[in-house]
Amino acid sequence: MRTIKRKVELREFQKGTHQPKIELAFLLQDWDDAYNVGGMFRIADACGATELIMTGHTPIPPHPQIGVTSLGQHRRVHWRHIQAHAEACETLIEEGWTLVAVELATDAQNYMEYEYPERTCLVLGNEGKGVYQAVLKSCKAAVFIPMSGKGRSLNVHVAAAVVAFEALLG
Repeated sequence: MRTIKRKVELREFQKGTHQPKIELAFLLQDWDDAYNVGGMFRIADACGATELIMTGHTPIPPHPQIGVTSLGQHRRVHWRHIQAHAEACETLIEEGWTLVAVELATDAQNYMEYEYPERTCLVLGNEGKGVYQAVLKSCKAAVFIPMSGKGRSLNVHVAAAVVAFEALLG
C-alpha cells in the first residue's frame, strides 16, 4: 500500500501538483565547503524549502564557489546567517520550527520511519565533525540514513536531499 501511495505522490511531485504536508527549512551548521553550500541551494529550491540558515563559518553568498554550484539558486532561495549556533537554534524554535538533526546519534530513527512535524528544520552538521552536541540538545529528534556500503555517510548536501524528499512525500 505504501509503495503505491508513494508512486502516486512522486508523480504528483514531479508534475508540481503534490502538496507537501510539511514546511521545510535547513540549518547548515559550520559547513566548510562552499561547493556543498551551493549544492544545498539547489536542493532547497528543488524541494520548495522556506529558507537556509547558515551558522558559524559556513560560507555565504556572494562566495564565488556557491554561485558556481547553485546555478543561480542562491538568488532565489531565502537565506540568513546567524553566527552563534545556540542563537540560531533558539531563534528557529521561537519561530515555531522543530529542529531535526540528520546525524548518527543516540536514539536516532531511520529517516523513512520518522514522522516529520508540520514545520521541520533539518539540521545538517559540519562535513567532518557532524552536528555538535550543543546543537543536538536543541533538536527534538535525530534521523539517520541506513548505509549498505563501507562508507559511513553520504555527502552532506546529498543526505539533505534524501531526507528532505522523504519528509515532503511522507
